[in-house]
Amino acid sequence: MELLTENLTKTKTKTKTTRKNSIPVMGIESGVGSLSGYSEDLYCRTAECAYYKAQSRSFEPGHEMEDWLAAEAEVTQ
Repeated sequence: MELLTENLTKTKTKTKTTRKNSIPVMGIESGVGSLSGYSEDLYCRTAECAYYKAQSRSFEPGHEMEDWLAAEAEVTQ
């Protein structure tokens, strides 16, 4: 039992969670620069448009991808 407790303690101290970017869009936590095919401007305009689409539905969950794809199509036209 003592060995198990020691291993759990070591595991807890080694595990660290870091975030590079806190943009809460579709769970994306990487920088905009790593999104291939997106300029920062296009990404921001798409994210804003998707936000307003979600807002119009009172942020009902389950439509995130649908909102993003519709916003992307709208912004790139």
